[in-house]
Amino acid sequence: MKALKLLPVAAALLFSFNSYSKVTLPAIISNGMVLQQQSNAALWGKAKSGAKLTIITSWNQKTYTANAAKDGSWRLSVQTPKAGGPFKITFNDGEKLVLDDILIGEVWLCSGQSNMEMQVKGYSNQPILHSNDILTEAEEPGVRLFRVERNMSRTPLTELNAKWEHTNSETVGQFSAVGYQFARMLQQRLKVPVGIIQSAFGGTVIEAWMNKKAFEGVTDFKIPADTAKIIKNEPFVLFNAMINPIAGFNIKGALWYQGENNRFNAGTYDKKMEAMVKEWRSIWGCGEFPFYYVQLAPNVYKDGKDQVPVIYESQARAMSLIPNSGMVVSVDAGSQTTIHPPDKTIIAKRLLYWALARTYGKKGVSYMGPVYKALKVEGAKAIVSFDEIPAGLTAYDKPLISFEVAGADKVFYPATAVISGKTVVVQSNDVKTPVAVRYAFKDRSEGNLYNVEGLPAAPFRTDNW
Repeated sequence: MKALKLLPVAAALLFSFNSYSKVTLPAIISNGMVLQQQSNAALWGKAKSGAKLTIITSWNQKTYTANAAKDGSWRLSVQTPKAGGPFKITFNDGEKLVLDDILIGEVWLCSGQSNMEMQVKGYSNQPILHSNDILTEAEEPGVRLFRVERNMSRTPLTELNAKWEHTNSETVGQFSAVGYQFARMLQQRLKVPVGIIQSAFGGTVIEAWMNKKAFEGVTDFKIPADTAKIIKNEPFVLFNAMINPIAGFNIKGALWYQGENNRFNAGTYDKKMEAMVKEWRSIWGCGEFPFYYVQLAPNVYKDGKDQVPVIYESQARAMSLIPNSGMVVSVDAGSQTTIHPPDKTIIAKRLLYWALARTYGKKGVSYMGPVYKALKVEGAKAIVSFDEIPAGLTAYDKPLISFEVAGADKVFYPATAVISGKTVVVQSNDVKTPVAVRYAFKDRSEGNLYNVEGLPAAPFRTDNW
């Protein structure tokens, strides 16, 4: 992990605001940005104290006015058209500031810890599948990148060291492999510009991404004294430094990939996700935007024993707690040697399926795999049925793996599992009368049960032991 570099305030201001005019803007509102199409897009910044500010949008030549407060702050919204560009926005409080190369399209935020932060060029000795192919095709004028650098603060910040960038092999190589590929595939499918905002920090807990209001009621995570040295896993510090400065910039939706560092308090993870998303939506002020997230992948963790299944369940429960949300399953796309699985393409595709089907209304696009429904016992056979299997089940001609069965003694044994119609029949010679079935319910257990549409079943158990 690279050493954290905290910028002095003066340097941050240099990067965050255009200093050539009295009108100053946050980094997220700058040349090359993408504004959400057909929305009331928020703009804000500073101007001369008490000045009357005029803003002209080139796509319709409409003039907006705002009165700067005593401290120079101002805020307003502009109406955006259907996708297109490039356009200009002119700001004037007596001195002009012109932003150009602005596109109108779809804007998404991607956030979380290292599996979201993992860049297209990979980590040391940890590759990204197809990375060189991705980089050879990186120059796409319809995709723009905004990468928030790592930072942390105990108080909410408004400045950033970041800028909107065009895609090329260098900028894409440093960007989130999940986020970029999602944006590129979305741009290809919708044929409109896409802006993707990355705000991710490896090795972090969800509590650090929550604001104080979202954290209310949390009892299993302590806030350190202000006199202690700041660390990235304090509550609020990443929200303050990496989310607050961009909150309010209109987005279509958010992508989330985090949870490895919450294995130790996994039972409350769903409630924290619910609280965090509720507050993000409230602060952004652009509606109940979709929130799509990735369930953790299997891995052999050296510091724990089968803690991941608990967070599997928390992540699955979060879908019923968070309106307009959806979970990508990755039980078939993990790694036994690294916490950072190399196949980020399949994860980006599965996030894309949720977005296309649920956000953009693309008919016929499947987005969910088989979901455990019920267990029926017939003699020595445990028969498992599922929802979300309109055309049935498959393991692509391979034997099903990672099924276990237990009797009344609550001892689980490896089991054979066979697809039978739209059910899976599970049995073991060691269990004469089954009571419970588990599937991929260990840290390291991979899964290979899919619906015919090609989407995997999430790990599950039929018991509550």
